[in-house]
Amino acid sequence: MTEQTFVSYAELILDQLADDPGRTVLTTDDGQRIPAGELHDSVLRMAAEMADRGIERGSTVAVFTGNRPEGLSARYAANLLGARVAFLYEGMAPATLATIVESIEADLLLVDPDAGEAGDALVDRLRNRGEGAADRPAAPAVLSFGPSPLAEDLTACAARHPVRRSPGAARPEDDWSIRFTGGTTGIPKGIRMAHGPYRDLCLRAADRDAPPRLLVCTSIAHMAGILADATLLAGGQVVLRRAFDPGDVLTAVERERITDVFLLPPLLYRVLDALDQDGPAARTDTSSLRRLIYAGCPASPTRLRQAAGMLGPVLHGWYGQSEAGWISEALPHEHAVTGHAGQITVGRAIPGVEIAVRDEDGRDLPLGEVGEVYVRSAQAMSGYWKRPELTAQVLRADGWLRTGDAGYLDEAGYLFLVDRLKEMIIVVGGHVYPTELEDVLLTHPAVAHCAVFGVRRSDESEEVHAAVVPAPGHRLDDELTKDIGAFVTARMGAMYAPAALHAVDSIPLTDVGKPDKKLLRARAGTGAGAVR
Repeated sequence: MTEQTFVSYAELILDQLADDPGRTVLTTDDGQRIPAGELHDSVLRMAAEMADRGIERGSTVAVFTGNRPEGLSARYAANLLGARVAFLYEGMAPATLATIVESIEADLLLVDPDAGEAGDALVDRLRNRGEGAADRPAAPAVLSFGPSPLAEDLTACAARHPVRRSPGAARPEDDWSIRFTGGTTGIPKGIRMAHGPYRDLCLRAADRDAPPRLLVCTSIAHMAGILADATLLAGGQVVLRRAFDPGDVLTAVERERITDVFLLPPLLYRVLDALDQDGPAARTDTSSLRRLIYAGCPASPTRLRQAAGMLGPVLHGWYGQSEAGWISEALPHEHAVTGHAGQITVGRAIPGVEIAVRDEDGRDLPLGEVGEVYVRSAQAMSGYWKRPELTAQVLRADGWLRTGDAGYLDEAGYLFLVDRLKEMIIVVGGHVYPTELEDVLLTHPAVAHCAVFGVRRSDESEEVHAAVVPAPGHRLDDELTKDIGAFVTARMGAMYAPAALHAVDSIPLTDVGKPDKKLLRARAGTGAGAVR
């Protein structure tokens, strides 16, 4: 692959859109159906407007938006020009978002006009932050995806340009994006992802027997955006929802004859709960589903078996990380492959990926022994944004990347994850992996949802806590707490029995949709809602 012949994923999507300009490729939350030709032209017009404003190869464009078509158009336009795109996540504090924009020295900030107070606060902080500070980068130019008092309307400005396509400026080694890890304090880590590996990832994910119809009900700044790219490359259609709601997901699946959907496990559980209750949702026709992808955090084997029973053989478990890319896949029939403690496998390495399990000194462990999962893949990040020391700790010179996950391999090459190493709870008698305990708790009839986490005591030792959403008809009182403790002890041993249970109405999620154990840990420190 030479610089002269490289064709980026954005160019491939434009080619696909141009092939049949009249077909619908996007459906918005309000029912608007956007044809391929309109999306194609919007990308080129936005690229022309950005180029007029100085965006070029090596520039950085920050994007703060929900699930709207303009968010996809603008990303493709910026990448076509060779600019990197930095995603800003809804749910992060404005101060954190402003720090991120400043740290990447963004040239342009694109804001959703429906961002509300969060958008207002972000723009205000950026415009006022550097006043009088010579050591701070200049605030980026700001444009909005529609009429807004915050900034000029990018869509209106772009509409003045003719539709004219020029060769893409990106090279395979250039960053196509910077994805920031979630965080509630400090500056999240910026993960640099290169064009060449990303194009190849999209092409692999787009290799389908028939064009898919993808439902996007989680943020396009995350996994759903990658699947949207693959769907458009495959000649399919993307149905956008502004936010996740289990009833709305089921309605959309039936009405739009959805074939593909991505859900984080906690969101999948809410869909299953909706299907399991009396009412219209329970009668939803889900027969169009061909692929329900779950990923992002550990999934309960109990709930996965429930999903397979309700939805049929459509579950695809993907394991990956922003740092490492797509690592492995568990196909529907492979959900019968289980490990030592009943875990369902996360599958085998996809082509081009190597997996190893190693001890604390980096030595390969025998099959079946738990250690840290290492990955070597062309999809691995280029590094953390302007953090070479941290990059060296994670990405070794020989290409092997430390995932921070604990797991083991079996004789057939199946990988089983135990938990995140940093989530492991060290108690007297051994190590408690929250994921294993969560799955046992979910088999108790009084537990609807749960999240297990460690709490450090004044003597620096740790104890096991669990946040529990009681099942309908149950209340977390002293009697139920004792019963759950005995239930766990009988099945796993005394060291796994929670020292305290915390009754909650729902498990709080981070801005990327994972259980927010930092928040639960902080709440536990106050003793609120704890039953011992």
